[in-house]
Amino acid sequence: MQGTIIENLSGRKLSVLVILLIIAQIICFLIGGLIAPTPASSQNILGTPCKDIRINGSEPGGKKWFYSRGKGSCIPVDMNRFSFDNHHQAYQVVYTFQMPVPRNSMQLDYSRWQQNLIGVLQVDIVYHSQIEIAPKTKITLDARLAYRNKGDPDDGWKPYAASVVERILDCSIDDALEQYNYNCSVVPLFELGSLFHDYYLLNIRLPADTDRNINQGLGHITDLWLTAINQNGGFTKVWVSLKTIYFPIVLCVLTWYWRRVHMLSRSPALLEYLLLALGIALSFLNMPLEYLTLAYDMPFMLLLGDIRQGVFYAILLSFWLVFAGEHLMIQEGEQRNSLKCYWRHLSAVGIGCLSLFVFDMCERGVQLRNPFYSIWVTDLGTKFALSFIILAGISAGMYLIFLAYMIWKVFMNISAKRAALPSMSSARRLHYEGVIYRFKFLMIATLLCASLTVVGFILGQVAEGQWKWDEELHLEMTSAFFTGVYGMWNIYTIALLCLYAPSHKQWPIEPSENSISEEIEFSRLSTDPNEMLSLTAFARKTAVE
Repeated sequence: MQGTIIENLSGRKLSVLVILLIIAQIICFLIGGLIAPTPASSQNILGTPCKDIRINGSEPGGKKWFYSRGKGSCIPVDMNRFSFDNHHQAYQVVYTFQMPVPRNSMQLDYSRWQQNLIGVLQVDIVYHSQIEIAPKTKITLDARLAYRNKGDPDDGWKPYAASVVERILDCSIDDALEQYNYNCSVVPLFELGSLFHDYYLLNIRLPADTDRNINQGLGHITDLWLTAINQNGGFTKVWVSLKTIYFPIVLCVLTWYWRRVHMLSRSPALLEYLLLALGIALSFLNMPLEYLTLAYDMPFMLLLGDIRQGVFYAILLSFWLVFAGEHLMIQEGEQRNSLKCYWRHLSAVGIGCLSLFVFDMCERGVQLRNPFYSIWVTDLGTKFALSFIILAGISAGMYLIFLAYMIWKVFMNISAKRAALPSMSSARRLHYEGVIYRFKFLMIATLLCASLTVVGFILGQVAEGQWKWDEELHLEMTSAFFTGVYGMWNIYTIALLCLYAPSHKQWPIEPSENSISEEIEFSRLSTDPNEMLSLTAFARKTAVE
């Protein structure tokens, strides 16, 4: 009788394979912990207020760019001067931000390896008893984004995006004393899916219109701070290097696996089809498309990365459910080895992944056209986004609990079937004892992989959202965790493809009084065209009798 490699591989060879996979997993963690820098870095940039020569935004020089460094830079305005007769109002200036800021008197530039840029705005408002502001105040921003590259003149800024956006300032003050600042929440401003250019410039105006109640009641605004967050180029290089290594390895193993499946006389089983789909989804995720961003401006890379990861999540979660369900051996007739009996489980996974896709399209999909758009700008949008993230985290946790329950039922089912082992011949009993031990080890590894995946998903959602909902969250998101989990996905999939590939080895049958009847019985079970494992035949044997 033929089975899979995990059933027929000798203990020594299997031990060597497991040790090599564990070493590869440790290396992935060490690469992230010792070589890669932190995944993202940020810069706090104080906006330079420049005198606005326009009158409420309408004058011939309306397309003029204001910048604070280089030839032709503007003269800063002192916004701390305040009197009711003569003072600089916020709508009379343009706040300018040049990115990146110099460090140690050296002019820095962005690298295309840094992949993306997120801007978060902080408004400093001074308290005055004569002009107190409401706890929630709407602020209108006329924001324009420009870029230039090395070799361009200092005034050679080219427009990138422009939009008039509204944000909600949630401000409070502990001690209502003159010249004290309000504590205002940060507001998301823009998100760029690529960093193709060397320098970026942000101009922000605060237009005023009493008739339309635009920027009325804002109080005395002194400073605007911009927090610019970008992915570290060093981390991107390590991440892409891992993809470059794993992409051809997984493709080769996947090709070898499917070739062995097609060498069989029977049609592929359900788990074999799902393993093929899992390998394809992982190869799609592994494709090092980041290399293209070094030569082409691809602002959709963030959205594409989310889609690739979402496809992999959908296939991986579905595979785990079917993988555990197929070993429960409760399906009978035509329903066994079919996705029909898993429609409830797979529907839940599909709805969850589809919801993630819709949510991502509402945020990053719109940002392809308008980088200043954010779903977090309104109370309703913030509540919806937060509810969605919390719901996604709860769903992921419930999925993990349900998967653990299914694996526990599989263990109980197999333990109950072990009562039939003493009546078997010695060779067959030893064979099934080895198969059960190896299968339990693989299921524990599956549960560990699922746990780390769910934890990584939840922490990733929280880390991405903390800049947007302005909560004091201190998370140590290390590169070792990201590279370790990514390496775990590849190592786990490679192990499944190798161990569950059909084996061409025949395991021996020890002659005994019952060997002939056992061979007839098990040969009849193994002729099922959908049969994948001899463990399946063993688990179903009692039910058939």
